Amino acid sequence: MHSEGKTRLIVYQILVRHLGNDRLHTVAGGNHSVNGCGTVKKLDFKALEALQKNGFSAIWLTGLIRHATQSDSHFSGFKKSNPSVVKGLAGSPYAVSDYFETDPDLYENPEKRWEELSDCLDRIHKSGMKAIVDFIPNHTAREYESMHAREINLRDLGQNDNTELEFSPDNHFYYLPNQPFTSPQNIPDEDGNLYQEFPAKATGNDCFQASPSIYDWYETVKLNYGIDFRNGQKHFDPVPPVWNYMKEVLLFWASKGFDGFRCDMAEMVPVEFWKWVIPQIKQAFPHLFFIAEVYEPHRYSEFIEAGFDFLYDKVGMYDVLRELVEGKGNCDKLTSIWQAQEGFGDRMLRFLENHDEQRIASNLVGKNAFHARPAMAITAFFGKGPVMVYAGQELGEKAIGAEGYSGDDGKTSIFDYGIVPSLQKWYNNGSWNDGKLSEDQKKLQASYAGILNLAANSKAITEGGFFDLQYANPESEFYPKSKCYAFLRHSGEERILVLASFMDTKHLLRLIIPKEAWTAMNCNLNGIARLVPILENSDAIEFYTESTYEADGGTPGIAIRMEAWSFRVFQIVQKNMN
Repeated sequence: MHSEGKTRLIVYQILVRHLGNDRLHTVAGGNHSVNGCGTVKKLDFKALEALQKNGFSAIWLTGLIRHATQSDSHFSGFKKSNPSVVKGLAGSPYAVSDYFETDPDLYENPEKRWEELSDCLDRIHKSGMKAIVDFIPNHTAREYESMHAREINLRDLGQNDNTELEFSPDNHFYYLPNQPFTSPQNIPDEDGNLYQEFPAKATGNDCFQASPSIYDWYETVKLNYGIDFRNGQKHFDPVPPVWNYMKEVLLFWASKGFDGFRCDMAEMVPVEFWKWVIPQIKQAFPHLFFIAEVYEPHRYSEFIEAGFDFLYDKVGMYDVLRELVEGKGNCDKLTSIWQAQEGFGDRMLRFLENHDEQRIASNLVGKNAFHARPAMAITAFFGKGPVMVYAGQELGEKAIGAEGYSGDDGKTSIFDYGIVPSLQKWYNNGSWNDGKLSEDQKKLQASYAGILNLAANSKAITEGGFFDLQYANPESEFYPKSKCYAFLRHSGEERILVLASFMDTKHLLRLIIPKEAWTAMNCNLNGIARLVPILENSDAIEFYTESTYEADGGTPGIAIRMEAWSFRVFQIVQKNMN
């Protein structure tokens, strides 16, 4: 079952701060010295081999770009940010303080950080994998400054802006003239100095107030792409200075050897910018791919037309599957997703976790990591687009407890120095093996590995057609439609049936496969067929093809046993009747 086509992107997202951080004892709000910090060097060949074995083909190295921080890093080449405009001691990776610099915390010898990063990318590529880096175009840290920009004679952000104007097509930022900025956490620095910003700049989440709230992205400032926020007028000719600056940022990181960009909050930037910049970057680096974080389904086609290769499927697949894992929701909504995404569904990147969302196994979501397995099977087998796993998800990470700025919210904090306990066990002092994993963690990881490897290598899944069986199976005690979902994937002689159950008890499912489905799979309507289990050791199920869509005095369908909170994958093998 191996595809000879293009390798499917199976993405492993990891916040680099967690990469190989084996500190056993941490404290909430602890600094770099107390809680430790991961480094890119920990992503060695042993780690990459382990990731590949588990089905991954790409790594999203989150948090690489220099950002606002209160770090007590052992490297003194960078100053701390004022605590009034930093979230947590480590700081958010999405409050960039220099687009042309990397976070020194993430290197064992920060003075050789670029060499260490280059070596890391070389290892990733020699392992046959791809590397993804963030691009954060909508906002910066309040204390932004780039020496590199000035070295290449690029006007740095905010430099020579006319701060007496709310908006100017030539300004990098939006201003609130004659108003001082007030942070919702007004904390003096080590010398007793409070943060000073006059006039105030608009905040990154489109908050045009001098005193943003604690719920705003108060540590960031909104970039001006040429839209006058007062009236919505667009000033794109001549090209706004921010556009040219961001083009240089993309070229800079592409030149480092990255294969793709995950573009943060892409829809908060004018789509005209993406139409302008993506073709230019791809002309210089044809192999590059762009992933858009978008949350407005009615605008998906805009971003695909603008040049994005893939889009987040958050408002859609993620939202529906999360409800199901929580014991709510309705499987019929999955049918609505592929119908709404017809024509571009294979451009959607699907996931159950990322750094913005709560852990699927947390006590605030699914509580039990095994309850998410049927959702993961749907995530991986539903389409042809990329699949993403957040580091620790495959080990049942629950993110218990508060780490500092991030409270006990069911998330792994991006603002604090911390650890991912389940990931630490797999890391196992650099061994990257299951020696310290519990039996449940071993079982869960093996299940994820089976799902992801099949999703990457089955031609039926990576290239084949899709057939939703929901419409053919009316509501009954043998097919409770709100809690069960079935579909087919097929390519040539390879035919796969996927079943998912979100029932909390084991049950006997009776599945109808209509004539149209057999025809779509180029099968005879009167043959003998077998369901051969994949990813499990159990007996094949043999039946007459016509019994799946009609029955003489009985009920049509194939009887298939399902465990509670489970999924099953079968290869369909048919031979003609004599």
